[in-house]
Amino acid sequence: MDRNAGQKSASHYLFAQIAPFDTRMLDVGDGHRVYVEQCGNPDGVPVVVFHGGPGGGCSPAMRRYFDPAVYRIILFDQRGCGRSTPHADVENNTTWHLLADIERIRTTLDIDRWLVFGGSWGATLALTYAITHPSRVAYLVLRGVFLMTRRELDWFYGGGAGAFWPDLWQDFAQMVPIAERNDLISAYHKRLFGEDRNTRIAFARAWAAWENALASIISNGPSAQSPAEYALAFSRLENHYFYNGGFLGHDSWIEQNLHKISHIPATIVQGRFDMICPPLSAWTVAQAMPKADLQMIPMSGHALSEPEITAALVHTMNLLRRKRDVLGM
Repeated sequence: MDRNAGQKSASHYLFAQIAPFDTRMLDVGDGHRVYVEQCGNPDGVPVVVFHGGPGGGCSPAMRRYFDPAVYRIILFDQRGCGRSTPHADVENNTTWHLLADIERIRTTLDIDRWLVFGGSWGATLALTYAITHPSRVAYLVLRGVFLMTRRELDWFYGGGAGAFWPDLWQDFAQMVPIAERNDLISAYHKRLFGEDRNTRIAFARAWAAWENALASIISNGPSAQSPAEYALAFSRLENHYFYNGGFLGHDSWIEQNLHKISHIPATIVQGRFDMICPPLSAWTVAQAMPKADLQMIPMSGHALSEPEITAALVHTMNLLRRKRDVLGM
């Protein structure tokens, strides 16, 4: 999902721009080095931010959802994207590798428990992390929930969303021969990981353009073409994860394990008209988590930068800053 689309329209809800007090490249093994930064108050309430994609990377705007006087804000670029290296690499790059990286970041920074903040794929990763490491999660803040199910993938890559955007869907689908259009994830996978660089770039930009165009409720067509290197990392990584079902073993893995985190308090901020991650997934999570507060945001789509979604997320973090003792932080 476009990290920056529409950000100016939401900027007045955000805290002022800040610079990190610590940046590092963390060697996580397997030939990967992960970019990590810390901002805000070094002694504050730790909150870790999981960016979307996979492959989207974090951006300076993500620092601004948190009061820097209160929070110790940890951002990182997941394997293969942003400032992490090697760029756009899918070797040794699975959900389980990312979970191990998150734990390495936590222990390296000497953090016992933290708040976990993530949207879209970041919400997928947040839920998966909480399920596998529940004792480390004090609170979940989720946005635009995606559960990595076949139902959701079929919606976005099988024509469901295309029924609302037939013009853009045609542009996306006609990149491949008619005989392959019954499985566009596989068809794009073949080209994104082919030998010809120009073909990889063309399909990477087409993959990113389809998603970016649908991220905001005010969008009425494609946005500016993504830079080649960003498109390659975003599209190759996202397709790699979707092609492999998120490496979760079986469909509905997250749904079937939500009972393990039913005790964790959460806020879920969901755009009512999210075309990329429809509200059913957020509703499903809220039904399984009695301590979750589901906020359906009217007239909002998917993007983190949707103004009313931004407002709800900032408000949530402002409420939580007064609950440090309650959260055991």
